[in-house]
Amino acid sequence: MRRMTRMMDKRYSLLTTTMLPLACACSLVGVALWAPGAHAVEPAIGSFQLAASDVISNIVVEGNQRIEPETVRSYMVFKQGDVYDDQKVDESLKTLFATGLFADVTIRREGNRLIVAIAENPVINRVAFEGNNAVNDDALETEVQLKPRTIYTRAKVQGDVQRIVDVMRRSGRFSATVEPKVIQLPQNRVDLVFEIDEGPVTKIGGINFIGNQEFSDGRLREIIATSESAWWKFLSSSDNYDPDRLAFDRELLRRHYLSEGFADFQVVSAVADLSRDGEEFFITFTVEEGEQYTFGPSQVTTELDKLDIDKLNSLILTLEGDTYDAGLIDKTVDALTFEAGTKGYAFSEVRPRVRRDKETLIAAVTYRITEGPRAYVERINIDGNLRTLDRVIRREMRMAEGDAFNRVLLERSEKSIRALGFFAAVEVTEEPGSAPDQTIINVAVQEQSTGELSLGFGFSSTDSALADISLTERNFMGKGQLLRLRLALSGTSQQIDMRFTEPYFLGRDLVAGLDLFGVENDFQDESGFDERVTGFGFRFGFPLSENGRILTRYALRREEITNLTTAAQAFIRPRDEIKSTVGYTYYLDRRNDPVVPTGGWDLEIDQEFAGAGGSVRYIRNEITARTYYEITDEFLASLRLKAGAIEGIGQDVNISDRFFIGGSDFRGFERSGVGPRDLVSDNALGAQAFAVGSAEVTFPNFLPEALDITTSLFTDVGIVGTADQDDIGTIVRVEDDLTPRVTAGISVYWQSPFGPVRVDLSQAIKKEEYDKTEAFRFSAGTRF
Repeated sequence: MRRMTRMMDKRYSLLTTTMLPLACACSLVGVALWAPGAHAVEPAIGSFQLAASDVISNIVVEGNQRIEPETVRSYMVFKQGDVYDDQKVDESLKTLFATGLFADVTIRREGNRLIVAIAENPVINRVAFEGNNAVNDDALETEVQLKPRTIYTRAKVQGDVQRIVDVMRRSGRFSATVEPKVIQLPQNRVDLVFEIDEGPVTKIGGINFIGNQEFSDGRLREIIATSESAWWKFLSSSDNYDPDRLAFDRELLRRHYLSEGFADFQVVSAVADLSRDGEEFFITFTVEEGEQYTFGPSQVTTELDKLDIDKLNSLILTLEGDTYDAGLIDKTVDALTFEAGTKGYAFSEVRPRVRRDKETLIAAVTYRITEGPRAYVERINIDGNLRTLDRVIRREMRMAEGDAFNRVLLERSEKSIRALGFFAAVEVTEEPGSAPDQTIINVAVQEQSTGELSLGFGFSSTDSALADISLTERNFMGKGQLLRLRLALSGTSQQIDMRFTEPYFLGRDLVAGLDLFGVENDFQDESGFDERVTGFGFRFGFPLSENGRILTRYALRREEITNLTTAAQAFIRPRDEIKSTVGYTYYLDRRNDPVVPTGGWDLEIDQEFAGAGGSVRYIRNEITARTYYEITDEFLASLRLKAGAIEGIGQDVNISDRFFIGGSDFRGFERSGVGPRDLVSDNALGAQAFAVGSAEVTFPNFLPEALDITTSLFTDVGIVGTADQDDIGTIVRVEDDLTPRVTAGISVYWQSPFGPVRVDLSQAIKKEEYDKTEAFRFSAGTRF
């Protein structure tokens, strides 16, 4: 009992000594809170209390010149009234620097004010390049990111320096250096100058191959785009080292071996070693050829009702027993896709399945045709047209945004764009859109010169020279319009000829044109008279089908025949007549390529009627047909037939309206050198009918491909004759033998950097004694 009493006394004593002071403290706090005139408690810091000086009362921006203070504050992660936080200050610094607007930023604290001191990056006034000769300023301007009126930053300058170095390396100058210079200007502006030291061109000292057995090193060097340096390649850049071209060479090698049956071929490595003197690269390709395969049985399978299996199987190019060729598989897929598209399956998919048997070395191919998912054109992107307007390209597209995607129409669109003749290269590709049923069409073009300055001259069998000159712009102001201003001054002709053609009249697929012309022809050597023609005409054309067009025309001209020689007066009279003509030209194009055809044909029919007014009446007909056939990859054959006839209506045909054949029309004879002729005056009388056929075969010349020279053998065969002689006076003898003429020769064509150059060397095999031959003919032109 006593023990319990003592324990309770101890607990009471402990409670009194510990709890009583705490209770007193709480009482004092309560009194302080409720006492009149007592001050408010400071904000809590952490979990207890916060000092008033930690709240940001104002954010002051200093050092700004162009940028408004509110813009600077908008980039910061805190605002006025927020609690000061070192972490948020660091984040704000990073955000301000990331804008690229400031060269320096500091944030300091003065009491409850926050001072943001900035140094703005200058604005670029001008970007210039110095020391560049191999690459012009325009090419460099497209590469660099810094432009006038943009913000200068050191990081962007260093990035542009590397871009310029990369451009120089692609041009073969691996020792090029670039040093940026900054010129300070008032109002915080700068001029940025890139000083370029191009250095020497790094050439290709040698190209070697390891692992090739079927093809020699020399043959493989002909396949790739890169070539070894040689003195005669001063006009080519293929002998400059370019890493991008080296990657393309790998693909060219792969395509070549796959076309020769080596389905397992691969390029193990392509290494470029720089010589010790830094002037040449030595390239080594390591390849694994594998075994050569042949095609096994090929077939087409499909469940689409409208497709004829027999018709589809006839389109297969991968024939059993032939050497395996991946290119033939691609061509078969294209042919099957096109055939399915013509039958209404615009979204068909052709998937080839190749089964290779490594023991028998036979590759069997099965083409599976299914109706793919329906897709629509989301967007059409056009790139590379620096001069040609977008609408000129878009109007050649057979599809527009929102239309159902169709591969057949896509192929026709690419063909139509190539047919314009404005671009050196055209590539139309597709990529997935923003949704599974959307596709994006990309049209990449490479501009080429469309202005032409043509020069031509030739040497005939009588040692006479023939020359002509013309100036043409086929893409006037990038609108696709044709403007031709011909000021021809030669030994036989003075001509002023202006032609303007609008290919999309009134925004529709209609052709409209206006012609103004004045011509003075000196036919003294050929026929003993001078001719003057002045007049005007207009043209209007429209399509009749996807591949056919018709062009109608009207012309009113005044024709004068003057300065007749004594001999010429025997068969022609002086005259001054008005001729009014209407006509049309129908053109049907079924070639596989409008620029470099290797298959297909085209046909042109021209008819003209004179007599819709004026004093001259006749009907004139001409037809031209051409066909192309690819014998092999290196041999291309073409056939051409051109024929014409003219018949007077109630009157004889004037000599100036007849056909004067020769020159480029019938190689091996000079202009007006074949056909009816007066042997007394040695004047050509012109023919009322002719037919000339030409056969030409292009063959390899074993010259480096970098020279871009093609050669061909040709033979021309034709008959030229019949001329009205009712009104011809006393003539001793007129020869008008409608006998065949035959010529043959060789033609050399060079697509030089200055323009096309063509040389024809020909020999007349069968001719008449009075014909005028021409063994050599030269023509050249330049483009701008």
